[in-house]
Amino acid sequence: MSASLLPEGSRGMAGLLPILSKVSVIVPIYNEVESIPRLVEAIASTLQQDQIAYEIVCVDDGSRDGSAELLKQLAHDRTDLRAVLLRRNYGQTAAMAAGFHHAMGQVIVTLDGDLQNDPSDIPNLIAKLNEGYDLVSGWRKHRHDDLLTRLVPSKIANWLIGKVTGVNIHDYGCSLKAYRSELVMDMNLYGELHRFLPALAFIEGARIAEIPVTHHARQFGRSKYGLGRTFRVLMDLFTIFFMKKFLTRPMHVFGLFGLLSMLVGVGLGGYLTFLKLGLGQSIGDRPLLILAVVLFLTGVQLFSFGLLGELLMRTYHESQNRPIYRVREVAESEHS
Repeated sequence: MSASLLPEGSRGMAGLLPILSKVSVIVPIYNEVESIPRLVEAIASTLQQDQIAYEIVCVDDGSRDGSAELLKQLAHDRTDLRAVLLRRNYGQTAAMAAGFHHAMGQVIVTLDGDLQNDPSDIPNLIAKLNEGYDLVSGWRKHRHDDLLTRLVPSKIANWLIGKVTGVNIHDYGCSLKAYRSELVMDMNLYGELHRFLPALAFIEGARIAEIPVTHHARQFGRSKYGLGRTFRVLMDLFTIFFMKKFLTRPMHVFGLFGLLSMLVGVGLGGYLTFLKLGLGQSIGDRPLLILAVVLFLTGVQLFSFGLLGELLMRTYHESQNRPIYRVREVAESEHS
């Protein structure tokens, strides 16, 4: 059973994806020296068995356990492996962005380097992608992780992200995903946004599907994730919410709250003026006077932020010649 986010009447469009000349498998690596040889062999064996042209792009994110040296040796010995070595540990989002930048395939598949994702699921993701989707996300339906530190926080996060973004998939944290290359090449990743890729893709108008995938218990090393990432996830979630709602119209949020704040401040100021001039009451020691001034000044600042946001958005789109829309395809008569 697969979950999907696809416009009505658009499903089952096999053949929409062009014939694949290559699949790029991107693997972010951080201190996984024991797992690398087995993972590379498993990926190669699976894709060769299915006769899929492929490349493996391993991105070392500043490992300190010998992973970088091992990847350099493997890249020297194998023609199907490319090693991208980052200067220091930047985080998984940066490692994925580097992998996207160096990938050459028409389809891009990402998975973790700890052997918990199963490479044998890659052909299933590609087959689902070939039905007309732009992104297919894995769903670790039966996870082998710690209940309190991984499973419970993950379920809460997936529910919250789905509610905020409107993209209701079961497992945002699963790194095993397949993308059309043109989708990820148009994305700029920062912070911890790699876990929000389905939401970012949905903002771009992507068709998204989800299928169950196999999940294994960790064999080597220890997990790089813990409860400490919760704050970063929440902050990035606010970023995604703003991008989804107000990316091209920041004045709508800042300007609205700014005008409301100014109106309330002016209203309170008028009331205090009436008390002073009309009734002769003293207003200099009233907290309401301070509140009126603060609300008015806050409103002016918010309105100014909205104007600056509008200018920044125009600069962002126009300087890169980046349209505010995305065209899926153009249909016209062959005789036109």
